Amino acid sequence: MSLFAQSLAAFLQIYFVLIIIRVLLSWFPTIDWYNQPFNALSQLVDPYLNLFRRIIPPIGGLDLSPILAIFALQLVSQLVASAAASTSSLPL
Repeated sequence: MSLFAQSLAAFLQIYFVLIIIRVLLSWFPTIDWYNQPFNALSQLVDPYLNLFRRIIPPIGGLDLSPILAIFALQLVSQLVASAAASTSSLPL
């Protein structure tokens, strides 16, 4: 279980970085999201962000949904990390 939890925690941290990159790249309007590697990044991150865009729609062209998405991802990451820590301290 500890290996699974540690792997999941590492995946969540990588996904967090991908979300940050996607948000930062959205500030550049000249990026063509249909070309690689931007299309791959968009396909990986946008489905998760779209869940939160349904909750918080863009206000005046400003998309605040990544803030909630990052907060939720960090919450899950902390829960997984604490679960990994608690299972690694159990005697076998």
